[in-house]
Amino acid sequence: MFEPLRDWRYRRLFSAQCIALLGTGLTTIALALLAFELAGERAGVVMGTALAIKMGAYVVVAPLAQAFAERLPRRQVLILLELLRGVMVLVLPFVTEVWQIYVLIFALQSASAAFTPTLQATIPAVLREERLYVKGLALTRLTHDLENLMSPLLAAYLLTLVSFNLLFVGTAVGLFASAAIIAMTALPHFERAQQRSFATRALRGVKIFLNTPSLKGLTAIHFAIAAGGAMVAVNTVVYVQSVLGLGQRDVALVMACFGAGSMTVALLVPHLLNHMKDRAIMLVGCIITVVALGIGALAPQTLWSLLLLWPLLGAALGAGVTTAGRVLIQTASESDRPAVFAAHFSIAHAAWLVTYPTAGVVGAWFGMESAFLVLGILALLGTLLAVRAWPARLAVTVEHVHADLPLDDPHLVDAQGQRHSHPIVIDDLHGTWPMAGGRVERL
Repeated sequence: MFEPLRDWRYRRLFSAQCIALLGTGLTTIALALLAFELAGERAGVVMGTALAIKMGAYVVVAPLAQAFAERLPRRQVLILLELLRGVMVLVLPFVTEVWQIYVLIFALQSASAAFTPTLQATIPAVLREERLYVKGLALTRLTHDLENLMSPLLAAYLLTLVSFNLLFVGTAVGLFASAAIIAMTALPHFERAQQRSFATRALRGVKIFLNTPSLKGLTAIHFAIAAGGAMVAVNTVVYVQSVLGLGQRDVALVMACFGAGSMTVALLVPHLLNHMKDRAIMLVGCIITVVALGIGALAPQTLWSLLLLWPLLGAALGAGVTTAGRVLIQTASESDRPAVFAAHFSIAHAAWLVTYPTAGVVGAWFGMESAFLVLGILALLGTLLAVRAWPARLAVTVEHVHADLPLDDPHLVDAQGQRHSHPIVIDDLHGTWPMAGGRVERL
């Protein structure tokens, strides 16, 4: 599991990622306290709006930011984004109006929407051996789950010593430290993308997604998995404290069970991939989500029900998202990886942007059983779409015809006329996924 950390470049990048992730968790908690200080009873509305702005920034800004930074040196971009995030966090303690929170959150999360997929696209170039990269993905999933558990505990301890405004200062220091670590890390040479217009660069990752069967399936999988995750993230507190009449310790216990389920699967994924394909592991996660949500709609409303269902939903999340990075690098050329990772970041958060309000509104208006049922139906639809879009026996090497290429084109050097076969990756010469023997168009 920890073998990738032997690579000093990955070790530094992983450390930078962990520091930034912990700082982001602390910022979320401090932001909630700031919202309460400024808005009082309306703090929930402020936080809900801030989270919606965050998700909106993730969905819209990621492809645009990647298109802007595509031709710039990768390491300098990462350093600049971390410094920008640190400066914006430092401004938050001086906020006096709610609208200022919204502006800063949009700016902060826009920088995050650029930083995260850029860093994710960098890791495969550092861990070039697929076995190590898979373990790196598992470590990342494990880190996210540990952050969800540790950030509230660390924040609770720090708040006994300092005011919440100093949490912002601590986060900024962490982000500056992350920038310093990246600055000390020599990144490998990256294959540069061709010169293209801004609009073409911004839409390239989405076009690759729309024309690659496995990536279309991955999109549907994210919506299925997000249905279960949204039930947990949005309704756990309401379910435990309002429906069951229990306390905050029980909320923490239930959330810990969810995290434990996800971490367990993350630890198992490198071993599961020796016996199962990525698609199979992800679809098992989708099926577990559908079954768990279905049981939730029918089971008695007790703490024991949650202690059974939440680890299942956590395990489903781990199965559904841990190996997504491996699917991305298998379906994109190195020069297109930043665009594909940015599109994936945007699409994955679009799933949460849909399921978060669905879980909250249905749960508030019609009750928890209805929330389980509606989200279960969404998860089932996502699962069925994934199965249809990503066939189990998808042929990667396909014979196809380049009718629009001249016979002396370098790409046709080993072809019989304009017909040849090779593993398909959507790129400039292969804009659509060909049928066997079919014609392929430019992207």
